[in-house]
Amino acid sequence: MLVKAGACWLSVFLLVECLSAGRGISLPALGTAIGHLTSRTTGAYAYVRKQFGMSIGKFEGVAEALGRIGGLTYLLEATRTLTTTSLDMKERPGIITAIAKYHMTEMARTILNDSMDIHSGRAIQDGPMNYLSTHYLGVPVAITVEGANILTRNLMIFGQGATRCHPYVLKEMEAAANPDSEQAAKDFDKLLFKHIGHAVKNTFGAFGAALTGSRFIKAEMSGPTQGYYKEMTRLSRALAVSADFAMLTLGGELKRKEMISARLGDALSFLYMGSAVLKRYEDEGRQQTDLDYVHYAMQHCLHHAAKALSDTYRNYPIKAVGGLLKGLIFPLGNHYQAPSDTLTVKIAESLMTPGAHRDRLTHLCYIGKDEDDSVGLMESAFLAMYSVKGLERQMNKAVKEGKVARKGPLVERLAQAKAAGVLTDNEVEAILAADKLRSKAIQVDHFSHDLSEVRTHNVNPPKLNNVA
Repeated sequence: MLVKAGACWLSVFLLVECLSAGRGISLPALGTAIGHLTSRTTGAYAYVRKQFGMSIGKFEGVAEALGRIGGLTYLLEATRTLTTTSLDMKERPGIITAIAKYHMTEMARTILNDSMDIHSGRAIQDGPMNYLSTHYLGVPVAITVEGANILTRNLMIFGQGATRCHPYVLKEMEAAANPDSEQAAKDFDKLLFKHIGHAVKNTFGAFGAALTGSRFIKAEMSGPTQGYYKEMTRLSRALAVSADFAMLTLGGELKRKEMISARLGDALSFLYMGSAVLKRYEDEGRQQTDLDYVHYAMQHCLHHAAKALSDTYRNYPIKAVGGLLKGLIFPLGNHYQAPSDTLTVKIAESLMTPGAHRDRLTHLCYIGKDEDDSVGLMESAFLAMYSVKGLERQMNKAVKEGKVARKGPLVERLAQAKAAGVLTDNEVEAILAADKLRSKAIQVDHFSHDLSEVRTHNVNPPKLNNVA
C-alpha cells in the first residue's frame, strides 16, 4: 500500500511539474502562431480588399482592429521568447507559465476576433481558402485546457505568486514552521524587520515616484524606451506595496477575494509582459522600424497594469485601506493611457506595407508557394497590388482630370487610360494581372449541395466516397 501511495504521489508530482513547464510552451506557442498568421494575412487582406474604390484598411474602424492585431502580436512574440528562454535555462517558472498561458491565449482570442471582423464573410465559409476557421474553432480549447483561464487568473497567478515571488514571505513561513521554537523566533524576527523595511522603502518610493512623475527613478537604458523602464519600476513598487497591504489586512481571506487576487495578478502579468517587450527590443538590436510596435505594446501593458491596481483600490473590501492605497499610488490620478489612435493607425499602415519590419513581425508564418495555398495566394495578391500602387495613383489623377471615367469595368477604364497616354501597354498588363490575383484572393469557397462541384482558386474537389 505504501509503495502504491508513493507511486501515486510521484505521478501527481510529475504531472504538476510537466504542467508547469508545458503550459508555458504549447498554448503560448499557439497564441503566438495566431498572431503571426493574422498579422500577415489580415494586413494583406485589408490592403487587397477594396470598398468604394479604397482599401478597407484605410477606414479607421478597420485600422483600429488591424493596429491592435499588430501591436499585440509583437507582445505575444516577446512574451513567448522570454518564457521559453527561462525554460531552456532549466528554471521551473510556475507563475510565469501561468501568466503566459492565460494572457497569451486571451490575446489570441482578441486578435483572432479582430481578424474575423476584418475578413468578414471571407472568414465564415469553411474550405481550402479559409486560413482562419480552424484556429477560430481551436480557441475554446486553448482557454480551457491546462487550467481553465478563469481559474488560472483568479487563483493561480497572484495566489501562488504572492508567496513565491515575495522576497520575504516564503522565508517567514519556513522560519515559522521550524520545530526549534527558539531559532524560529530569531529567524522570523530578523526576516520580519527586513520585510517591514522593504515595505516602507517601497511605499515611500511609490509615493515619491507618483508625485514626481517617475522623473528621479534611475534607468540604465537610454533612448526612446528609457521612460518605460522608469514607469515599470514605479508600478513594480506600487504592486509590491499593494501586495503587502493585501496580505496584511486581508490575511487568509485574500484567497477567497478572487476578484482582488485576479486584479493584482493582472498587474503582475502586464509588468512581466512589459519586461519581455523591452528585452526583445534590446535583443533584436533596437530596430527603429519596430518602435511603433514597442510603444504600442508598452503603453498597452502599463495602461492595463495601472488599471488593474486602480480597480483593486476602488473595490477593496476595506474601504479605508483602498482609499489609502489610492492616495499613495495615484495621488494625482491614474494617467496611464492606452495606445493612441495615431499610433494604432501607424501600425495598421505598416502591416499594409511590404518590408523587413513586416517580415520580422511575422517570420514564423508559413507562406506556401503552391497556387492552391490560401496564405501564399493572399500574399502574392498583396505584393502584386502594392507594386502597382503608383500606377493606380496615375489612374486616379487621370480621373480627376477627366481623361478616364470614374466608374465602369476596369478593362474599359484601362483602355481609356492607354488611349489618353496615361499608361503604357506594360503598365496596363501589370494592373490587370494584379487585379486578377486580387479577385482570386478575396473569393470564398463554393460547394454544390452534394460536394460534387467545388468552385475555388484551382483547388481540386475533395474525394467523395459513395456519393450518389
